[in-house]
Amino acid sequence: MKKLNLLLLLTIFLAACSGSGSAPTTTATLTPLSAGVPPTATPARTLTLMSHSSFAISETIMETFEAEHNVTIELLPAGDTGAALNQAILTKDDPLADLFFGVDNTFMGRALAAHIFEPYPSPLLAEIRDELELDDTYHLLPVDYGDVCLNYDKAWFTAQGLEPPQTLTDLTDPAYQGLLVAENPATSSPGLAFLLATIAQFGETGDYTYLDYWADLRANGVLITNGWDDAYYGYFTRSGGERPLVVSYASSPPAEFIYADPPVSEAPTASVVGEGACFRQIEFVGILKGTQNRDLAEAFVDYMLSQPFQEDIPLNMFVFPANVNATLPAAFVEWAQIPEQPATLPSADIDANRDAWIEAWTEVVLR
Repeated sequence: MKKLNLLLLLTIFLAACSGSGSAPTTTATLTPLSAGVPPTATPARTLTLMSHSSFAISETIMETFEAEHNVTIELLPAGDTGAALNQAILTKDDPLADLFFGVDNTFMGRALAAHIFEPYPSPLLAEIRDELELDDTYHLLPVDYGDVCLNYDKAWFTAQGLEPPQTLTDLTDPAYQGLLVAENPATSSPGLAFLLATIAQFGETGDYTYLDYWADLRANGVLITNGWDDAYYGYFTRSGGERPLVVSYASSPPAEFIYADPPVSEAPTASVVGEGACFRQIEFVGILKGTQNRDLAEAFVDYMLSQPFQEDIPLNMFVFPANVNATLPAAFVEWAQIPEQPATLPSADIDANRDAWIEAWTEVVLR
């Protein structure tokens, strides 16, 4: 037995030392390479948000959602509201995005008629102002709102000893001749909103219609520009122009206060917010049909309606949050005037008559 053991040991030793021999076979329990090492992270998905070009939100707000859901948010700005919506409609069979933000109540009828959205009754709607929920099918959910109003230069009116107008009708008074600059409703969103306010106020039939009103404004020297930038920064007295009245937003006075250089102690402008003098624009978000990321799209809609996202809206897009629990920035609380009775029109009526209204307005005011 001892000889056999010695022979076995010698054989193993010679095999181990031989350059051409094979290493002895051993049996062992191997530890997997992955043990103790974190698994490879799941690649982040991409969620694409199509919008008008004015969409803006803080990077930290977007990054918070991305981190919580392991997703990259890709923004797809597509021009003004009308152009962006048209692009979404034209590509509905092969959608460019998962969600669309920026349809407002002036384009809501067109958006719903195109059947490009999927319904989603977000639980966060419980925190949204009831009067902003215009779509009871839940295809479009309200995110923010803003009021298009007349703005006036407070210092100019004080210097002239003239009271600013309080109503739309006041603008036809000779005291305000040549003082107003407004935007073309065919080329400008606030211009269209102001036209709609006059239609809501004066109507299309009767002894005095919206067209009669615009004829009076023309006779009283109203100036029409193609867009808000031209009107506000080109002709408004606060920007060096000669007209102390401009069609703008109820959020313009707090913006004037925030960005004043040098700083000011109060907003240098104010809004005319009498009954029916402002038109309320409401912006919506919807999930586009064909999304491959329905779960993430729903989560992002919920996030847009939640308090952190909503409280970030005013200082980025200068509109008001739709969530009743959202706290407004101090400058908005102090200087923004929210009309108690803004003008409104059913979105279906706007969609059915928009082109005809604009054409009739063009005949009266520009030709």
